[in-house]
Amino acid sequence: MARTALVTGGTRGIGAAISIALKAAGHTVVASYASNDAAAAAFAEQTGIAVKRFDVADYDASAAAIAAIEAEVGPVDILVNNAGITRDGFLHKMTPEAWRAVITTDLDSVFNCTRPVIEGMRARSWGRIVNISSINGQKGQIGQSNYSAAKAGMIGFTKALAQEGAAKGITVNCICPGYIATEMVSAMPPEALAKVVATIPAGRLGEADEIARAVLFLVDDPGFINGATLTINGAQYIAG
Repeated sequence: MARTALVTGGTRGIGAAISIALKAAGHTVVASYASNDAAAAAFAEQTGIAVKRFDVADYDASAAAIAAIEAEVGPVDILVNNAGITRDGFLHKMTPEAWRAVITTDLDSVFNCTRPVIEGMRARSWGRIVNISSINGQKGQIGQSNYSAAKAGMIGFTKALAQEGAAKGITVNCICPGYIATEMVSAMPPEALAKVVATIPAGRLGEADEIARAVLFLVDDPGFINGATLTINGAQYIAG
């Protein structure tokens, strides 16, 4: 059955792959973005996927945008919380602004975008929420105390909300990608990138399409996979 899906940060990188995969599966997809109008317009033209600009770190802006999306294309039954940023640095040098920017964009956004859709999902007795966390939310990473804290918070949010929504036909699951061959990762200096790949037993970076296929798997599940954290990192980190 075709549903309406919202993918935050859905016009580039992993988010773009997820948006495209959901559309290919027959869903009506809206991809949100933060500021890059040119990239969003190019994505919309190439894929035929609707795009919506709003700040996921702002609750009122998110709620207003989601209300507009639902008025235009229908109630959101599939939500992929993918939007995120990094502001790396050692904690003893990190500014409050760098901390807050990552926490609000990467973690507060999960509340900001889920809260406006959860009541409708409960009323319709169906919903699929997939939160895109990170390997570094599981194991931590030097220079990323802000990012690791936010991504670990997503995992806790997933586990709690899964228990709240299960009886109402709502599943809430989490995916923790490892290092994926996105534009950002691929732009690393060759020496640094080689060091990263050397830590991955699979011997390569992951592909955005591999994360997208996992999202489809969770969206299509009849409902018993709930509160799970799916690790996709080429065996770089195996959570116990």
